[in-house]
Amino acid sequence: MAFAPFEWMLAARYLRARRAEGFISVIAAFSLLGIGLGVATLIIVMSVMNGFRAELLGRIIGLNGHLSVQGPQGQPLSDFDAVAQRLRAIPGVVSVAPTVEGQVMATANNVAAGAQVRGIRPEDLAADSLVAKSLVGGSMADFAGDDAVIMGGRLATRLGLNTGDSITLISPQTTSTPFGGVPRTKSYRVAGLFDVGMFEYDSTFIFMPLDAAQVYFRLPNAATGIEVKLNAAENAPQMRAAIFGLYGNGVRIYDWQQANAQFFNAIQVERNVMFLILTLIIVVAAFNIISSLIMLVKDKGRDIAILRTMGATRGAIMRIFVIAGASIGVLGTLFGFLLGLGFVANIETIRQFLERISGTKLFAAEIYFLSKLPAKVDPVEVVIVVGMSLVLCFLATLYPSWRAARLDPVEALRYE
Repeated sequence: MAFAPFEWMLAARYLRARRAEGFISVIAAFSLLGIGLGVATLIIVMSVMNGFRAELLGRIIGLNGHLSVQGPQGQPLSDFDAVAQRLRAIPGVVSVAPTVEGQVMATANNVAAGAQVRGIRPEDLAADSLVAKSLVGGSMADFAGDDAVIMGGRLATRLGLNTGDSITLISPQTTSTPFGGVPRTKSYRVAGLFDVGMFEYDSTFIFMPLDAAQVYFRLPNAATGIEVKLNAAENAPQMRAAIFGLYGNGVRIYDWQQANAQFFNAIQVERNVMFLILTLIIVVAAFNIISSLIMLVKDKGRDIAILRTMGATRGAIMRIFVIAGASIGVLGTLFGFLLGLGFVANIETIRQFLERISGTKLFAAEIYFLSKLPAKVDPVEVVIVVGMSLVLCFLATLYPSWRAARLDPVEALRYE
């Protein structure tokens, strides 16, 4: 469809506000604003949902691995080093770390809190870039011996601890004495503090050397599980099937999708629902384009009749109003595109500014698990949002433009 210069000129003239059609121009301006806000909101919300999922996935896998290999019926793995060695030989496996896990009560300064202890070899923890890069106190070099632990910074704050202080761990497993069973207690030195940015881990996790954890939980030469990291998270289900085929019923294997299925499914459902709801903003703005163009066609009936008598074809009349309506859609989409990307690029700064002026906490780590508001722009999704907006706006111009093209010049001039 070729557009003549006079068609562009007339479309631009019809869009300019004049006293007689000021109300029509106001509707067009609100249509443009509605489309822009709809596109921007979609880009912002989808980017935040993508960032939220990516950050959670990175932190969960950063501490837990893509696969967790455990003994049958939850029993400890006595030959864990042999199993780990065989896992390392599988193509696609990046790292393998035997662990000993257990729940304890952590106490210090007359304050107690539940905690999750994970015993891991110092070299395996040092190789974990998430924890190693998240140390806010102490160093990995101090994570050695039978009395050293590295704990989450939020848990340390709650207990009033800092590096070099002592923490007492109380295990629910009892020790037999002449007076009956008593909980096992032992004091450890805080060798370091970490802050991975996920509230659940920062407020509950305590890392301990594997040998010390085996002694504390009475698992000599055994591990409760093996954390396996792969070169790609999406390969976890296939790798799980391959490892299960290798060991049969001798082990239990959980991938990150199984362990966090409900959590990530909830995020996906919320993401889809938000996309559907926010798309309605663009649809409503598109209806505003229809109404403004219909009013413009009615107001310009005499002009259309004169153009037709001067030789303008129905196609030319239709193109004039298609250009007028599509211009609103294109400008609104461009405005929303730039606004959305600009907001996403500065979203954390904007959040902090709004918190300062409102005096309220908009993104509580206790509720949203993360300490910062994440955002990750997916170029494919942005293209889909922009394309959807342009298509809806173009479709909105067809009916009013068709009505303008079908206008009978004789009837239009007769009733003027």
